[in-house]
Amino acid sequence: MKYCKPRIFTLLALLALIGSLRADKPNVVIILVDDMGYGDAKCFNPESKIETPFLDQLAEEGMMFRDAHAPGPLCHMSRYGLMTGRYPFRTDVTVWPTKPLIAEGQMTIASLLKSQGYHTAMVGKWHLGFEETGYENPLPGGPVDRGFDSFFGIRASTDIPPYFYIAGDRAVRPPSEWIDRVHSEGWTSIQGEFSREGGIAPEMELKDVLPRFTDEALEVIYGHESDEALMLYLAYPAPHTPWLPSPEFAGKSEASMYGDFMTMVDYEIGRVLDSLEKEGLTEDTLVIFTSDNGPVWYDQDVERLGHDSSGGLRGMKSDAWEGGHRMPFIVRWPGTVKAGSISDQLVCFTDLLATFADITGSKLPEDAGPDSFSFLPALKGKVGESERMSVVMKSGSAGLMLIRSGDWKFIDGRGSGGFSDRGARGGDPLQGGNLGGSSVSKNTGPAGKLYLMSNDIGETKNLFEQRPEVVSRLRKEMATIIDSGRSR
Repeated sequence: MKYCKPRIFTLLALLALIGSLRADKPNVVIILVDDMGYGDAKCFNPESKIETPFLDQLAEEGMMFRDAHAPGPLCHMSRYGLMTGRYPFRTDVTVWPTKPLIAEGQMTIASLLKSQGYHTAMVGKWHLGFEETGYENPLPGGPVDRGFDSFFGIRASTDIPPYFYIAGDRAVRPPSEWIDRVHSEGWTSIQGEFSREGGIAPEMELKDVLPRFTDEALEVIYGHESDEALMLYLAYPAPHTPWLPSPEFAGKSEASMYGDFMTMVDYEIGRVLDSLEKEGLTEDTLVIFTSDNGPVWYDQDVERLGHDSSGGLRGMKSDAWEGGHRMPFIVRWPGTVKAGSISDQLVCFTDLLATFADITGSKLPEDAGPDSFSFLPALKGKVGESERMSVVMKSGSAGLMLIRSGDWKFIDGRGSGGFSDRGARGGDPLQGGNLGGSSVSKNTGPAGKLYLMSNDIGETKNLFEQRPEVVSRLRKEMATIIDSGRSR
């Protein structure tokens, strides 16, 4: 009997240790939406004409980051950085239509967490390429070859054909049928219900893709075994075009069909958060919400509808200006992240890799995440302890390089570097676009742009000619980061 109590104590201590280790490795749910602006959600822009109750609730229960940036202002650029912790300008992102962007063996957020005992699942839009040799054949180089245990989704956007679902590394049904191009009156050629003509799988309807992905995500959550941590990456292809709100969401916003579709996106996110609650996973789950890049929303849309999708930021999707890459970013992690808190820590999507390594107590190999810095200190409310001091990226269209360092931002060239230079008439970016009314101004004025972001977040006053010493310093700092192949 004299050995009984020590044994009981040892067993209880062991169980407590196991519980603490499990608590240190929370479930991880990443919700990435597509082409949503900084000013769409009410929690980031009280003047928004769109009701977003579920995102607002998530912000109330977590931390809002007001200075978080995509690593590139286009879909594939942003996703590459998020997955790998590497700036997308360091690779050729243009090969995605037929080749994988992520190299075999390259560490991703999924492979990192899988190595730490997580079950890893992805649902939604990949847009990082497959080795394509025909859609009746396997599609290697995608999610299940880059760290995910399972994948159900689509290859790219719901306006880029061919349109078909993929399960694992195979097309569920190949795109053997055809649909015509769709265009909406009253909008530019790349807004509204816009989708390109091309192949489509039999019985697939683009309007069903958004809710279908929620259904698939719920299957992952409800089917999860509680003895291992879960990592779910849910990449919605909305509110990217085509804007296809279900009938019950028609007229639910004051921002026309885009706002109605965004309302539907918010509702679908609510379904996911509700499933976590029903499964008793809320308290042990780290939820990250953000958007891949800025919206396609022109000045005339703001004037006509009174809704500023960029929330006072200049520019839109693809631009070097803030509207192209400063993103709404919310993190909820009960017990670690203070509810209703706000952080102005500079964050880039590339930082997820280092942050997950920090959370799980693992060490990144030297060749992994070259541009990834942990923001775990910020999540714990420790101001000034995160290591990221700058962000470097390339714009989406003209390829302008930019650096944000401290309070300063330098753009090395004229114009927006993105969709704003296409002017009021828009134009299909995959077909070279239509440079419209803004094309003249982009080739005039100073050879670069310099903004003091601490008092000019709208990038209205170009100090390029007044502060040449700052321009010189930032140009050298940017060149060092580009040439060194890493910033970490």
